[in-house]
Amino acid sequence: MDDNTRTEVEAAAFRGLIEHLRRRTDAQNIDLMNLAGFCRNCLAKWFRAAAAERGEEMSYEAAREAVYGMPYATWKEKYQTEATAEQKQRFEDTKPLHAVIGGG
Repeated sequence: MDDNTRTEVEAAAFRGLIEHLRRRTDAQNIDLMNLAGFCRNCLAKWFRAAAAERGEEMSYEAAREAVYGMPYATWKEKYQTEATAEQKQRFEDTKPLHAVIGGG
């Protein structure tokens, strides 16, 4: 596979992941962090960092909207639930495994 095709395939896969996460509003960010070490906010930070690496200026809020499909405040109001004590503890316990995000 040549580099251009690989980039197109990677971009399509990313768009598929974003669409999946937009449909799965029941999947809370803390659950994603606890299980996989990244969440929607991490994706937004990676998106923003990738834009910056290419000389494109993007605010964190604009990157979040690109991932969430709506302003973050709207998503949070509509879909985010309060984390349980157990979720919060697991988050702390798994911090060493959380995503490393550059440029964010």
